[in-house]
Amino acid sequence: MNKTDRLLAIVLKLQSSGGMRAEDLAAFFETSKRTIYRDIQALSEAGVPVVATPGQGYALVEGYFLPPLSFSSDEAIMLLLGAEYLAQNFDDRYRDGAKAAALKIEGVLPQNLAKEVGYLKGSFRMVTQPIENPDLLKELRRAVLERKTIKFRYHGRAAEPGHETATEREVDPYGLIFVEGIWYLPGFDHLRQDVRNFRLDRVENLVFTDNTFTRQQGFVLGKVDTADARNITVRLLFVPEAARWVRETRYFYITGEEDTPEGLVVTLKVRHERDPLNWILSWGWRVRVLEPESLVGVVRDEAEAIFKQYKNRV
Repeated sequence: MNKTDRLLAIVLKLQSSGGMRAEDLAAFFETSKRTIYRDIQALSEAGVPVVATPGQGYALVEGYFLPPLSFSSDEAIMLLLGAEYLAQNFDDRYRDGAKAAALKIEGVLPQNLAKEVGYLKGSFRMVTQPIENPDLLKELRRAVLERKTIKFRYHGRAAEPGHETATEREVDPYGLIFVEGIWYLPGFDHLRQDVRNFRLDRVENLVFTDNTFTRQQGFVLGKVDTADARNITVRLLFVPEAARWVRETRYFYITGEEDTPEGLVVTLKVRHERDPLNWILSWGWRVRVLEPESLVGVVRDEAEAIFKQYKNRV
């Protein structure tokens, strides 16, 4: 990032954050504090009203705003495509906000840029599944914003089919994550006394409590699952003809791939050995379980059960 871009970015950062210390700005822009000091001086000399408060850092004078920004075609199309994606994957409130933002962006573009962006926008299309329960998402968003502890009934997936259980949970909701078409709620689970991630499609009977919470210090909204939580290694051998299509699936549990003379060896990390069972069965004879041996038996039993379903059919 050159100096001009960094100066503008510093103003935007101060405007959105309300103020930051020099060391925080240096860390954010991956530069030194001395460079930040020089940048702040340059902004002040250019007439940007930056004020410094001991112990609190730099901030903009209240009421100062940048004039309307101009966008390149790349920037505009990314914003508009992002707005379209949000409009498809969030509840009504954010859907309407995304549409309104897109209209504002399109409305201020110069005519020549508007035509180019319109052509590019018409050349891209993102297809996603609609939200199954937008009211639940809306209520959970409110719980996150208001820091309200919630209660709900949660259907957990058991290691053995037919043994699934539903438990009553009391949770401090920390945020919402959308991963590969599925919404997750990370939060502190009072039952487990630890942070857990809950799939929204397994949540029902949501109610608010009168309790509020403070999010655990150090919590970072990120991955829904971690390799540490998945400590069972599964190795699969796919026939060479299937290798291309296996790589194309981008299956969540895959942690490694290796080409061998016999075919593609894929390594998975799972929490329960039955987690990848349906995916394995979907490949039919094109895949063979190498390990663990217990999973070999599970796949064999499932295949035999399928065979019994059809052996008497003419």
